[in-house]
Amino acid sequence: MQERDYALNHSQVEQQEVSSVLRNTYGLLAITLAFSGLVAFISQRANVPYPNIFVVLIGFYGLFFLTAKLRNSAWGLLSTLALTGFMGYTLGPILNRYLGMTNGAEVISSAFTMTALVFFGLSAYVLTTRKDMSFLSGFITAGFFVLLGAVVASFFFQISGLQLAISAGFVLFSSACILFQTSAIIHGGERNYIMATISLYVSIYNLFVSLLQIFGIMGGDD
Repeated sequence: MQERDYALNHSQVEQQEVSSVLRNTYGLLAITLAFSGLVAFISQRANVPYPNIFVVLIGFYGLFFLTAKLRNSAWGLLSTLALTGFMGYTLGPILNRYLGMTNGAEVISSAFTMTALVFFGLSAYVLTTRKDMSFLSGFITAGFFVLLGAVVASFFFQISGLQLAISAGFVLFSSACILFQTSAIIHGGERNYIMATISLYVSIYNLFVSLLQIFGIMGGDD
């Protein structure tokens, strides 16, 4: 009887932890998306140029590793906002590029709508079915290196359709990351809501940018 009570109590505590991580993750994610969107709007309206690729890489990975280091303290929240704000800053020039197209506003609107539908659809699927998506770990690892190789190749070779293929690959990769991260939260693989927030934010950012590229290419006005 005592073992059964202990198992029940342990299950209840674990469920409370999962609920807490989910609540904190989606709460912080909403804040970071709103803050990032505000910075992107300011960046777009100010017509700032896109930063040098080295600035982007150093800024992103520097802030990412800083946030990972501070993930168990209140400073981690500030570094999370700094990271997502920086990503919003880089998004402004990208939006300006598409707004310069004849159908730019439609492209951005379509990409935003599709991003929201994909994120909420995938999240709802995992949360309702509670399926364990840990099997996607190998796919995500392999996909990362394949996409990295394709991006590097795109700098040296002008292959027709390569950019579209890369964007489509990032859509699949980001979708898999959303499934994997959401599953990790509800199955106990992720107990830090700051890291969970960053993972989901980066996936949403990559998903949105990739859909922008796809719709932009399909729109025929690059």
